[in-house]
Formats: sequence, C-alpha cells, structure tokens
Amino acid sequence: MTHLAGMVAAANPGGPIALRMAIGLLVTVVALSIAGRRLLFLMRLVSSGKPDNARLKDIPARIKAELSEVVGQRKMFKRRLPGFAHAMTFWGFIILMFTIIEAYGDLFSRKFAIPFIGHTAVLGFLEDFFSVSILVALAVFTVIRLKQSPARKLRESRFYGSHTKAAWFTLFMIAMVIISLLGYRAAQTNVGEFPYGWWAFASHGIGRAFSGLGRAANGDLVTAFLLLNITVIMAFLVFVTYSKHLHIFMAPVNVITSRRPRALGALYSTPSMDMEEVSEDTVFGAGHIEDFRWKQLLDLLTCTECGRCQAVCPAWNTGKPLSPKLLIMSLRDNLFESAPRVLAKGVDGGSGSDGRSGGGSGSGGGSGEQAHAPTLVPATIDNDVLWSCLTCGACVEECPVDIEHVDAIVDMRRYEVLMESRFPQEAGLMLRNIENQGDPWGLGGSKRTDWTASLDFDVPVVEGTIPDDVEYLYWVGCAGALDERARKATQAIARIMHHAGVKFAILGQRESCTGDPARRMGNEYLFQEQAKANVDTLRSAGAKKIVASCPHCFNSIAHEYPALGGDFEVIHHSQLLTRLVRDGKLVPGKALSTSVTYHDPCYLGRHNRVFDEPRDMLSAIPGVRQIEMERHRERSFCCGAGGARMWMEESIGKRVNMERTDEALSTGADVVSTACPYCLIMIDDAVKANQKEDEVKVLDLAQIMEASLEGQ
Repeated sequence: MTHLAGMVAAANPGGPIALRMAIGLLVTVVALSIAGRRLLFLMRLVSSGKPDNARLKDIPARIKAELSEVVGQRKMFKRRLPGFAHAMTFWGFIILMFTIIEAYGDLFSRKFAIPFIGHTAVLGFLEDFFSVSILVALAVFTVIRLKQSPARKLRESRFYGSHTKAAWFTLFMIAMVIISLLGYRAAQTNVGEFPYGWWAFASHGIGRAFSGLGRAANGDLVTAFLLLNITVIMAFLVFVTYSKHLHIFMAPVNVITSRRPRALGALYSTPSMDMEEVSEDTVFGAGHIEDFRWKQLLDLLTCTECGRCQAVCPAWNTGKPLSPKLLIMSLRDNLFESAPRVLAKGVDGGSGSDGRSGGGSGSGGGSGEQAHAPTLVPATIDNDVLWSCLTCGACVEECPVDIEHVDAIVDMRRYEVLMESRFPQEAGLMLRNIENQGDPWGLGGSKRTDWTASLDFDVPVVEGTIPDDVEYLYWVGCAGALDERARKATQAIARIMHHAGVKFAILGQRESCTGDPARRMGNEYLFQEQAKANVDTLRSAGAKKIVASCPHCFNSIAHEYPALGGDFEVIHHSQLLTRLVRDGKLVPGKALSTSVTYHDPCYLGRHNRVFDEPRDMLSAIPGVRQIEMERHRERSFCCGAGGARMWMEESIGKRVNMERTDEALSTGADVVSTACPYCLIMIDDAVKANQKEDEVKVLDLAQIMEASLEGQ
C-alpha cells in the first residue's frame, strides 16, 4: 500500500488524497451496508415481541440510570480490576470518536479540524492518554481471561460456556484500532501534518521511532495507517453486529428501557386471568420465543456473556444445571433459529433471515406453525434448568446491562404450569394447599392464632374494621403463624411492639397466603386469586399501615398488590424495630457479649434494598459484635427457599442452604441471624444437619433484640 501510494504521489501530487478518499469511502459504504442490514433485521426481531408500555414511563429515572450505569459504569465497578479496565475502554472510545472524525476529515483534507473544537492541546492529550489506557486495559483483559480460562477451571470460570474465540478476536480488533491510530498519528509528526504539540505524548514518542525513515516514507505510512485504521474500524463494526459484542450498541438501549428505579423489581403480570376475558388464543407466559415481550427479546441480544450472573447464581454455585448466562444464550439462539417464523407476521412474509437465523423447528411459517414448533421447555431450556431458579435476583443485581433473567424464567414457568400443566410433582401439594386452605402447609386458618396463646397480653384480632387506636396491622404470614420455629420470632416481634407501646392487631383466620410461592412457581392464576381476596380483606378492614415479618409477604403486598388495586403502606419488622430504637421507644440495655453474623434475605435485601436497618438494630444492642459473611448485602447468597424451592426436592448438587450455612459457620459467630422466617427455617435445618445446634444459635433479629430488653 505504501509503494502504491508513493507511485501515485510521484505521478500526481493530488493522487494520494484522491486514492485514500476513494478507498476509505468504499470500505465505509460496504461496511455500513452490511452492518445496517443486520441491525435492521435485529430491530425487526425485537419489535416482533409483545407490547411492553411500562418501559416508556418515568423518564427521569431512566436518564439517571443511563448516566450511572452506562456512562458511569457503576455496575462494572463491582469487580474492581476488570471494571476499571472496562471503564477505561468505554470512556476511551468515547474520546476516540474524535479521532474517527479526524480520520475521515483527513480523507478529504490534511488540514481538517473538527468545527468549534479544533486542535486544542487538551484534546490531543486525551486522545493519546486514552489510546494508551485502552492498550493497558486490553492487557488486563488478556490476563483475566487466561487466569479464568474455562478449559482450565470448567464450571468455576465465569466464562464457562461463553464464546471465548469471539472475545479474543475482539481484543485483537480493538488493539488494531489503537495501533493503527497511533501509527497514523506518529507518522504525521514526521511529515509536519500532525496538528498537536507534545501534549500528544504517545504520538510524538512513537514518531521518534519512525523519524529515521524520512519524510516520503512517513508520508506513505500516514496513508497506509489511515486506511488501515478506517478499515479496521469498519470491519469491527460489522463483526460487532454479528457477535455477542452487539451489547456495545444494545446495552445503552437495554439499560434505559429496563424496569425502574431498578432492573430488579415486581414481576410483570400476564394477560388478565379473568376467565370471561380468556379466549382459546390466549397464551399465559412464554412457551415459544415470540411469547416474550419486546424488552425480553432485547435482553437476549444484549447479553455480553461476561458470566457475572453465572458467578453469583446460587443454583450454579451448588452444582445445579441453571446458569443465567447460558439460559439467556440458549434463548438467543432460539430467537435466531425461529426468526423466519417470528418475522413471518410481517408484511414481507418473513424475509429477514440473514444467515444467522437458520431453518429451526417450525420456522418459515406464520402463527399457525407455532403450534408445531417445540416449546421452549424442554426443547431449548431443560426442565431441571427452569425449576432450579430461586428467583433470588442475584443475576439481575449483578448484570452490568440490566438483563431481567427472573422475568423470563417465571414467564416460562407460567406457560408450563398454566398452559401445559407441567411442573415438579411435589409442588402440586403446596399449590393445592394454598388454594384449599390458604397456606402452603394446608393447616388452615384455625391455626393462625395459635402463636398468641403463650403471650401474657391479648393480641386484638380484627373481626370487622381496624379500631382507630391501632397503628399497625401485623401481617404475620404463613410461616410466622404456622411453623414452630418461625412462631418464636413472631412472638418476639409481638412482645417487642407491646413493650414499645405500639398498638397493633392481626387478621387471624382472615389472613391468607399472599400467593408469593404460587407466583414464583408460575401459577399466576392462583396468585391473582389470593391477591384479590387479600386486597378485599385489607380494604374491608380499613388497613392503612401494615407491618410484615416475612420479606416475601412484604414484597408482595408493597410492590405487587398495587397492580391489582391494593395500595397500602407496608413496613418490614426490621425497619419498624430500628425506627423504635432511634425514637427512643426501645432502649436495649442488657449486654449480650456475643458475635452475630447477619444473613440478608433476598427479598428484603436485593429486592427491597433493606440492608442498613437490620445492621443498625444489631449495632444498638450492647455487647453484640457483628461479623459479615464474605457474601453479604447486595451479594448475599440465597438460603435456598425462594422461587417456591421451599416445597421442591433438591436432589442435584449441594443443597443451597448447606452452602450458605457453611459460609455462616466459617465466620465463627455465636449466632446466625436473619429477618425472614423462611431463611430462619432453612439455615436452622442446615445447622442441625452440621450438628452445630449446641454451638450456634439461629435467631431472628427480634429475638436478639428481645434478649437485650429482658428485665425492663
């Protein structure tokens, strides 16, 4: 290329500019045509999904998320070294957009300058600084990938199952972008065309190595490196649109359209469960890829295959087959395979397949062929994968591009339960118990007040409406009322509220399961029936302020009942007790001289961001020394009960509650504390399985607080 440029220059001084302009524009037009066609195809795929109007609400929160998570790279910094390397690469390419503009300007004029910006020293420095920073970041990525090679660590590597060859090629292409850029700028310094002074340190430094070649050779190098830079950028653009690195374009869109204020939140409802509105064409959940909403399809195209979700998944970490990353990748593959069928609904009859979308099962027809296409479960997603999920939300919390894995899993469960009647056999009893007796154990409403018998004061039971002097309606929950171990925590909460002078009442037999286990299991119909009945009960009782001791009840009533007309002020008991301590209504006095490790319940912590209050409560108790487990707060490890797993057998891998309890026991704490009856049950079972019940106590926060109030 340099020899050709030299020959043209000798014959015609204007030749090199004309030649490089022609080559540069030709490469650009071809690349943009290929990439544009691919992006149009992907847009059609995403837009074929079901409507999701909720994604267009609360614009200020979405802009804030975009600035924080995309521009600020907030989630990436959860892993400091790779996060910093990724941030420097991302910020670097924002700055290097100026160099791309300058490169295209140089195709037309060697004196080109960006309007209103020009060739300031600051811009020259930033361009060089981030060029070098990106090369350093690439070295960091290389070391990380070598250390976490899936071939060496198998399941332990977060890159297990990822397309690592594409990742290596991406690192190579990014390196070539920077190398060609610095080569082009360095050669410019030796022909008098470089517009920046010594602030562009890297360009001038490398230019010294080229200085001995002479002005003519450096002129040829300018042309060669400029065309190489443009060619590599355009080739990289095409590659990105056909690879997992599509997230470069999709991530900003996915983040701004994710659930707000956070990607992890209340599950979206299915179509109306009113049987009068259901027709034979109604589909509940997702049995085929086209049953997903457009945002869920966008999720599939946004996955970076970074494996962060896989690394924190309690199912994957205990030997289960569920990897949130591999699940999303499998669904993405299904989307491409099903593209002809999915796009057949369009005007062009599905002509959008472009090489990546093969003729998968059922492809090539309209909606009538959906019935002949295999369902997602088990054809694409194995049964054991689907039912291993705990809906703990660790994957969503960790995902740097706000993929909502839990919603996709629950939607597939909904289809399996409601459309196919396929679900783990042992869970059927739980669902029948909720439907017939109002609780998962089938003990019935008559047992819901038994826990009050041992109290030395009366607990008002609301028969009609809540008396005016009652401040809180105490929603006890199924476990808190019916499980022997959880009852002790319930009694402690009641005694503390009584001690603090808080007027409260309970619904007694009128209380029924919130439907949380049924919903996470996929039985949306049963959830909505339970929720509607409970909303009617709470309304008729005149409930305004509710305190709940179960995070699952707390989450359902506070965040999922509003969609069904139930708007109530709900507080968790850890929040209430901490508030009472701050207000001076509770004054812990007795020093306990004990060490406590606190387990963050998933539905209190990750799902509802209640992290500080439990710890503040423990800090207020004299003598208590807190020891944090390695995985805590946002990264807390599930107890194993979520996602209705409490009522399903766990026969694959290590039991999740054993894994979490082993971590708790490794702290050496005297007490493992939590603020959820299900967590308490699961951890207590594991402590007993470890034969440590004589050494370590498992207590609710309220029980520890009550111990410090003794004698008052």
